[in-house]
Amino acid sequence: MTRAAYAEAFPAVTGRPLIKLPQTAGRSESEIFFDALATNAADLNAAGGEAESLLASFSAALAAALEARRDDLARHGQVLPGAAGALAAVARLDGPGNLTVQSVLTGSSRLGAMLKLHSFGLDGFVDFDIGGYGSEAYPKGTLLRVARERASAKHGITFGEDVTVYVADSPRDVDAARIGGARSLAVASGRASAAELREAGADAVLPDLTDPAGLTALIARLTEPSP
Repeated sequence: MTRAAYAEAFPAVTGRPLIKLPQTAGRSESEIFFDALATNAADLNAAGGEAESLLASFSAALAAALEARRDDLARHGQVLPGAAGALAAVARLDGPGNLTVQSVLTGSSRLGAMLKLHSFGLDGFVDFDIGGYGSEAYPKGTLLRVARERASAKHGITFGEDVTVYVADSPRDVDAARIGGARSLAVASGRASAAELREAGADAVLPDLTDPAGLTALIARLTEPSP
């Protein structure tokens, strides 16, 4: 389904067919698009712009292509066990000013992220206004800082490094947390094992999301004030 959406969106923006789709796992939408431009020898002059100026158009076209496949997404996609309960439990935690805000730091565009979470009934837990998205041409570490600044500006509360937790599943995300100024809570639900996530320097590691109480206890520990 994802490949079909890319195959539809890429020529709509570049005028060139997508002969080869680059590696997508663990990469942002902007990385994939820029790589696809080079791999498929797209003529940017013919497409009417530079790579970065075409990114927004591509993200919109890709979101539209995914929207057209919404039923396939719900039918063939899957939610990680415990995800809904984990989001609900974290939402009940007391953060700065008795406020806990959850968002996403994702390789997808904002529209793509909204579509995916809505398809599985998880969007109600997420503030998409303050997220960091793959359609923004920044590395994840920078996006994490941007997301924290967006949260602080929206709510009028400082969300510092000591109260920000990045829940993710890859060593690359652990690095992004360190660069972006956040605690890292790694979940071994992806390709990386718990041992690999610990070796990458995660502040805490869980095997999955099926223990909401354990998850919230770790988040509380990671964000408690230093003595």
